[in-house]
Amino acid sequence: MRNDGLSGSPGATDPEALPRSRGIPRPPARRNGHGQPPPDHVDEGKLLEVLTALRHGNFAPRLPVKWTGVGGKVADTVNEIMESNQRLVRELERLARLVGKEGKISHRVPMGDFTGLWAASIESVNTLVGDLVHPTSEMARVIGAVAKGDLTQTMALDLDGRSLQGEFLRTAKTVNRMVEQLGAFSSEVTRVVREVGTEGKLGGQAKVEGVAGTWRDLTESVNFMAGNLTGQVRNIAEVTTAV
Repeated sequence: MRNDGLSGSPGATDPEALPRSRGIPRPPARRNGHGQPPPDHVDEGKLLEVLTALRHGNFAPRLPVKWTGVGGKVADTVNEIMESNQRLVRELERLARLVGKEGKISHRVPMGDFTGLWAASIESVNTLVGDLVHPTSEMARVIGAVAKGDLTQTMALDLDGRSLQGEFLRTAKTVNRMVEQLGAFSSEVTRVVREVGTEGKLGGQAKVEGVAGTWRDLTESVNFMAGNLTGQVRNIAEVTTAV
């Protein structure tokens, strides 16, 4: 009797392993005694469902853990990918809340057991946060010093050996210019007060280069006051001399 490969003999061919011929449908998948696929069978429909969810950014679905053999390894691998994505999303949301909402600027995404491009992505996010936070910290330091009367502090124009660029550089220069103008105004006012009030050098005027707005108004007010004081002193001197 001819063996056509479809009988139950030891040399029979598995129907699932048969190539799909044109026009001939694939034989149905093997079933166990209860009409269910064997445990090591990969449920393609379920796998497609989970992968579709992954593609759409839904990391909640999981493959059954009861699969064994190759199917079990596929399930474990896909589930680990979903879990890694889910953990990373949670950490990024936590980072955004702590740094952006609560002002805890020292917080970073923990590396944990992430490796490869996962780790590289986390490192990039942490570096970005650090670069964004640095100008804020520097600004707070300089303004805090100004509030205490220390006009010697300025913002650094580089970070870790790299020159600041764009808005970071513009912000640093603006803050430094503000401190410079405060220092120049303070020095000039102190000089005029000392010369006129202490040393008796009448006619002293404050000269602050490049000032505008309120700075210019303050400088002009100081000069007006010094001019009035000078005029009064000279008038008194003239009257005294005449007497």
